[in-house]
Amino acid sequence: MGESITEGTIINWLISEGDSFDEGDIILEVATDKVDNEVPAPAAGTLVKTLFQAKDVVPVGEVMAILEVSEETKTSKKHDVIQSTSTSLSTSLGEESQKKKSLKKKRPVTSSVVEMSQPNSFSVSNSNTFFSPLIIKIAKEHHISFEELARIPATGHEGRLRKSDVFQYIEEGRPYKFAQPVAQQDPTAYRIPQLKFDKGKGKVIEMDRMRQMIADHMVYSKHTSPHVTAYVEADLTNMVNWRNANKKAFQEKYGERLTFTPLFVEAVAKAVKDFPNINASVDGNNIIVKDDINIGMATALPSGNLIVPVVKNADTKDLKTLAANVNELAGKARDNKLAGDDIKGSTFTISNVGTFGSVMGTPIINQPEVAILALGIIKKRPEVIETENGDEIAIRSMMYLSLSFDHRVVDGFLGGSFVRRVADYFEQFDTNRKI
Repeated sequence: MGESITEGTIINWLISEGDSFDEGDIILEVATDKVDNEVPAPAAGTLVKTLFQAKDVVPVGEVMAILEVSEETKTSKKHDVIQSTSTSLSTSLGEESQKKKSLKKKRPVTSSVVEMSQPNSFSVSNSNTFFSPLIIKIAKEHHISFEELARIPATGHEGRLRKSDVFQYIEEGRPYKFAQPVAQQDPTAYRIPQLKFDKGKGKVIEMDRMRQMIADHMVYSKHTSPHVTAYVEADLTNMVNWRNANKKAFQEKYGERLTFTPLFVEAVAKAVKDFPNINASVDGNNIIVKDDINIGMATALPSGNLIVPVVKNADTKDLKTLAANVNELAGKARDNKLAGDDIKGSTFTISNVGTFGSVMGTPIINQPEVAILALGIIKKRPEVIETENGDEIAIRSMMYLSLSFDHRVVDGFLGGSFVRRVADYFEQFDTNRKI
């Protein structure tokens, strides 16, 4: 479900314990990183036991349910059951498609374990990760994962796990089955002071799942990246006049609404090409400058929460395609139909705070990116402009742009130059441009 996913929330079990299902039936719904995912059955069978309930948060790699897999399929008229040697099948959500192919070829009566993909990091009791076929066979019979095997104390040569070690561990009741990783405290780490405040009295509203994740992400971002914000002002009069004059013809020609967002995405993508180091992320002591320019656009959901759908390869698309992408993603967000791929891969994010009437904003960086641009409201103001007759006062459509950047890798020169270049592209908009 994504390399960065560390846990998922079970929204609902659609199959109850003891119920049978066919291959492809949806067993449960899992929410990860703001997107709800349906988990299909890898094969036909029966749900033997669920190990977690709805609303439980399950770490990646944890077993969620035990399935009894049968030979029956939807297309079988006689419902014949082919039996073979009982084996244990570990099915990872991230490996569904591969497992389905093997099950279609040969589907024995078997006990199946459904678990989150990507195992957690645990303290390993035996450092030798080689397990003999006999050990693996015993582990399958008792539904012991490789992670649990690695936590069993080993007495064999060079730290090898022996048959007697496994059976003794089973007799002891498998004490490390649900072992949690042991975190060593860093003496230099910052610890939140345990201060007590009077939070007052009033109506108590529990955060929903998405709001909790947003809160975690925002705190993590502020804790990780030293935020600095640069501000510039831009005259958008040419862009506003061109858009107002062409939006009707644009929709008639292409069947797409022409909002300001695709125009903003287009200009930002051009500026990113001019300053590629703003299109980066941090990996320890390394800076990864991304090849693709994928512009995320912060979008409000009907619930009031925010999500960031992504316009992929924005620098390679014309205005017609950008408008179609923006309108499609905005529509999916309004209807709560965004898919996992729609919010993945962002390399730079823009947040149009002007949509809510804000003059400007100080946005929080969308990790693991290194900068985010906030666009304020477009407001008409009297401005002094230079003309052939000298300085004159005119009514102009003005906007404040504010760029928050990660000062670990983006200095003031890069941050200031980038946001100024975006403003320049806004101001230098070609009023003779053809749609």
